[in-house]
Amino acid sequence: MTRADWLLLIAVIGSLPLLYTHFWFQDEIARYLQVQEGNQPARIIPLDRDAEVLLEGPLGTSTVEIRDARARFLDSPCPGKHCIQAGWLTASGELAACLPNRISIQLVGMHPRFDAINF
Repeated sequence: MTRADWLLLIAVIGSLPLLYTHFWFQDEIARYLQVQEGNQPARIIPLDRDAEVLLEGPLGTSTVEIRDARARFLDSPCPGKHCIQAGWLTASGELAACLPNRISIQLVGMHPRFDAINF
């Protein structure tokens, strides 16, 4: 290896921590809540107002709370309540689902934080 190869290798290794922090630690503010109820088309709800949204599924009504540009399942008729235990969704790309009731919610912004590789 030549001296230029070593300099290039050092430059690449030195830039990795900067690239990692730039691409993985930026939390984009979500602007909308995307709601999927069964086979229905997805609904988009703005996060700029606090609200409680009632969503109908095969088991009954699930309640989603929107507050301070965050969202969470407040109540759901499913047996395990895993959707409620997911807590507040705060960053763009985060998702919670009530699979028995066939309802999912996801925060949406300009650039999602997660992709198919790391989700």
